[in-house]
Amino acid sequence: MNNSSRDFAHRFSGILLHPASLPSPYGIGDFGPAALDWIAALSRAKQRWWQILPLGPTGYGDSPYQSFSSFAGNVNLLSPDALVEDGLLKPSDVGPTEQSHSQIDYAKIIPMKHALLRICWSRFAKDGPADVKAAFAEFRKREAHWLDDFVLFMAIKDSEQGRAWNEWPRELACRDTMALRRMAGENAGLLDEYRFGQFLFFRQWGRIREHAKARGIQIIGDLPIFVAYDSVDVWARPDLFLLDEQLRPRVVAGVPPDYFSATGQLWGNPLYDWAAHRREGYSWWIKRFKAVLRLVDLVRLDHFRGFQAYWEVPAGDATAARGRWAPGPGEDFLATLRHAVGGLPLIAEDLGFITPEVDALRQKFDLPGMRILQFAFGGTVESRFLPHNLERNVVVYTGTHDNDTTVGWHQSLTDAEREHFYRYVPGVERDPAWGLIRLAWASVARLAVAPLQDVLRLDATARMNRPGTATGNWRWRFEREQLSPQILDDLAELTETYERSG
Repeated sequence: MNNSSRDFAHRFSGILLHPASLPSPYGIGDFGPAALDWIAALSRAKQRWWQILPLGPTGYGDSPYQSFSSFAGNVNLLSPDALVEDGLLKPSDVGPTEQSHSQIDYAKIIPMKHALLRICWSRFAKDGPADVKAAFAEFRKREAHWLDDFVLFMAIKDSEQGRAWNEWPRELACRDTMALRRMAGENAGLLDEYRFGQFLFFRQWGRIREHAKARGIQIIGDLPIFVAYDSVDVWARPDLFLLDEQLRPRVVAGVPPDYFSATGQLWGNPLYDWAAHRREGYSWWIKRFKAVLRLVDLVRLDHFRGFQAYWEVPAGDATAARGRWAPGPGEDFLATLRHAVGGLPLIAEDLGFITPEVDALRQKFDLPGMRILQFAFGGTVESRFLPHNLERNVVVYTGTHDNDTTVGWHQSLTDAEREHFYRYVPGVERDPAWGLIRLAWASVARLAVAPLQDVLRLDATARMNRPGTATGNWRWRFEREQLSPQILDDLAELTETYERSG
């Protein structure tokens, strides 16, 4: 962890919360007043890290891990309040606010946010301030290497009623130069509207990050190893993926049977042609890492084991059970990345089936791994996750976005698992969520993180994601009154007790 921008000779702690889960009167959390309040709450609770999920535009299943782009931002997180402050919206444009705050209704939110963005663009194009127009022009030039393909991809997707790019007319799917030029010319205004949405996203998030930095709080981002097939990444560079002559995946990503699923998890993402990436000096990956590091301070590298070996499933299989392990890019990739980026400010997500080779790769580059306390007592019951077996160079979690909340997890334990848990942590049955937080904070791990759901002692109804399912996920939001001053002060006291306040 000493590759990060912070001195990890000290001990710290943080909270996992995606911005979409913030309270807001607009149906989804955003980069507005609630985000500033959240940073103040973290500061009061003596936390020094805020961990988030990927910030890209969500695609299939509204998942942050199935994004239309590895470089673009999710405009559904734009704050209407901030847009009003900037003079791009009027209060009357925003309209009445909602009354319910507990779940995100994407079917309502997405068209509402895009309608507001159209108003912003129309107003800005007509009489936007000269300094903002100059900043927008500079943004377009600086980010053109991904932005031009992204806005064209989204415009074509609009014209094709949202269909995946492989279902578009062949000349568009195969990126015929004349067809793309004609499409861009016919949709110039829409392309600029999409560009402006990205400009606003990075502008608003930049303000949030600067505000966090001023309060002594750094941000942990998340980089999925794989990209969605229906993404500009694959459409623009099919040569970097294992596709057939019809540009369909030959093999897809997943993981073998594990604690989460008896038949494995069939993610369905296209797999990389690592030989093609190597020939280009991993330039696409280097750009991707630099892009995410402009947004956050430290990056959780999702599915780290896939860089040593990944589970390759024949395209068309109904489950991931018939897959096989294929070699990843390994040391060559990480060494190239370290040289290009100037370090490896990464957390290696090393969960699941971890071999000695995977662990050796992580340790060779001095990357902190992840340890999930729930896995020490229920489900997998792996001894490497027990607090007395932890090492300093790890990040310990009570659970992640893929786990049940600790209250929900505790309720699902078998009698034997519950007895083991109670024997290890006497008295924990009265408050399992904070009992697990205390274990994490007391451990030798340099960084301890808990999802906000555990801090709030919420049950399984607050779960963020159920791996292996495609509907009903990524919708949870907390309500403002749930995060009381007393909870923040109790967390601050616990953090100071275990010397994690910095």
